[in-house]
This record gives sequence, structure tokens and C-alpha cells, in this order.
Amino acid sequence: MPGKHAMLSASGAHRWMTCTPSAVLEAQFPENTSEYAEEGTFAHALADLIINYNLHNLKKAEFYEKFEKMKENRYFSQELLEYVESFANQIFEYTNEAKLLCNDVIVLTEQRLDFSAYVPEGFGTGDVVIIADKELHIIDLKYGKGVGVVAEGNPQIRLYALGALNEYGMLYNIEQVRMTICQPRLDMVTSETLTVEELLEWAETEVKPKAKMAMAGEGEFVVGDHCRFCRAKATCRARAEYNLELAKFEFKNPELLDDDEIGEVLAKAERLSDWVKDITEYALQEALKGKKFDGWKLVEGRSNRTYVDEIKVAETLKAAGYDEAVIYEKKLYGITAMEKILGKKTFAELLKDLVIKPPGKPVLVPESDKRPEIGTVDSAVKDFG
Repeated sequence: MPGKHAMLSASGAHRWMTCTPSAVLEAQFPENTSEYAEEGTFAHALADLIINYNLHNLKKAEFYEKFEKMKENRYFSQELLEYVESFANQIFEYTNEAKLLCNDVIVLTEQRLDFSAYVPEGFGTGDVVIIADKELHIIDLKYGKGVGVVAEGNPQIRLYALGALNEYGMLYNIEQVRMTICQPRLDMVTSETLTVEELLEWAETEVKPKAKMAMAGEGEFVVGDHCRFCRAKATCRARAEYNLELAKFEFKNPELLDDDEIGEVLAKAERLSDWVKDITEYALQEALKGKKFDGWKLVEGRSNRTYVDEIKVAETLKAAGYDEAVIYEKKLYGITAMEKILGKKTFAELLKDLVIKPPGKPVLVPESDKRPEIGTVDSAVKDFG
């Protein structure tokens, strides 16, 4: 994958297209990686290897040599392999589907896609691009499971589609573009299909003007769910002002607030909590670098005792006459760990009748949440009273 990151990235498009000044603000902060991001990068690399083997772009010996090396990676597990294989199988199905339309199907993986005609320095990496007859199909793998990502109206995959259209539109008579996002860990596959004219109209009327504003740092700050991955989220003044609006309630006792006020507090409470966590983490990292905050100091947190060497502890106790049954705890792996060891498929085959998922504890969520509403005692009384 490309090592350079443009200021207006495709992955951040939902952010800079909604809150145009955020891109310039974010540029002041370094890009940080995480174990989740590294795991996702590894999953993409493994998927690319398996897909190319399935497409006969790799010889068997070459594939297994590379595969054995990848098995040594810290992120490799049977669980990850199964999820990646499910994505690779999906690509194989899409390829066969395309072959029904024409004989000369083009399948490209890990393609650098340039959409700088609409976004300054705009480029990204398309996981899979399939060209068949008059259709261009872009498929994007999302290995994360924290948030479900849908293809409809998704600016990232639309920008990738623009890049692919820019690259191959002149070579093939493409009339429509299909964009698919696969999120195997959530068992989610969503697609959106646009005509070339519709995609280009979106690029001209939405992307171009907003990209111009974003590059100049112009426009209004907009607070929303897109703030979650913004590098400026901890110190953004607009986000602070939005969250501090809660202070107008003066924290009265809940019974003194009317229903509308409680609803308004609930609507902002989760974002307020996230904001406080972001500021706390930011302040800690800055303090570790030597920055001082008025009224605060850096101290050593609480810790628990730990063995220096567990093997030597066991040897010492056994030498003192203690039996292994006394000093070792025998415990079954938890469900998540066991599924990781066995793999999702084997786990389901062997243990499907021995695992249950009890009802979750009731929680209040916004009406936009996709989970069905549960009944209450009062509603049951009204229904049958």
C-alpha cells in the first residue's frame, strides 16, 4: 500500500466532506497507528495473496512459501484466516458472475487509484477491481467489527470508483459502477450501483467544491459521529462547545427535568463521555512528553503484584513438596479465545448446541439504532389490561 498520505484521504472523506475545516486542523497532528489498524493491514495482505492464488496468478509453490511466512505474523490466527477466506471466496463468486457477462473479465487487486481530478493529491488503494462488459465493480474489505460500514452513499468507495473510472474508463465502455463493501466479521455485504453519469455528477457537485473548501480550511465545523476518528478530536474547540452545552441543564435532579430535556441530555451524553475520554487520553500523552497542565500532575498508577518468572515459581513450589494440581489452575478457555483457536467453522460444528447467548441487559439507545425495541412491564399491562 502507498506510504504517502494525502491531506484529503478517501478514508477520511466522510469527515472532510461533512466538516470541511477539519482537514487543515488534522494536518497539525501526527498519524498514529494501532493494533487494530495493523491487524487490518495484515488481513488485506493475506486476502490479496489468497485471491491471486484463486485467480491462478500465483503458482502453488510460490503461494505456500508466502503463506507459511505469513503464518508467522503475530496477527495470524485460524479465525482471521477463515474471515479472509470468506472474503476471497466472495471475490471468486463475483468473478464467476462477471464471466457470465463476458469472456474477457479483468480482475485487479491492490490497485492504486488516482482521483486527483476531483480531490487535490487524491489517491487510494482499491482492494479488488472487476471490469466486465459495461460494469466496473469495486470491492472493499473492511476487517474491523467495531462499526458496520455500508456502501450506499459511502464517499470512500465512491472516490475509489472515480479513480478506477479515471484509469479504465477510456479503455472500456463502462456504463455503470457497482461498489461493494464486505465486512466478514459482521457478516455484512452491502452494495450500491450508480450510472457513470450519476457518479460523475456527484463528483462535480459534491466532491470538487467541498475538497476545495477543505484544502483552504474553509466552511463550518460540524460535530457528529465522524469526529470519532478525527486526529483533532481532543482539542477541537467546536466539539468542546457542542459538548459543553450540557452545562445549561445545571445538572438538576433527573426528576426535575421534563421528558424532552431528558431526551436531549441522553442524545448528547454518549458524545460527551467520548469527548471527556479523548481529552483525558490526549492530556496523558502530552504529559508523558513533558507538558504541564495547571492543577494536574503525572503520578505512578496503581499496579498489581506479578511473578518475575512463572516457571521458577512452579519449580520452587514443587521442590517444596506442592503438587501441580494445587499450584496450577485448570480452566476452560473462554468462548472468544476458543473460537480463535478452533476457527469459527469448527467451533460452530462442535459446540453449536453447547453455547447459548442469553438476552442482553436492557439499554437505552437512539431510535436510529437497528436493534428491535423490547417490551416493558407497563406496555404488557396496557396490551393485555
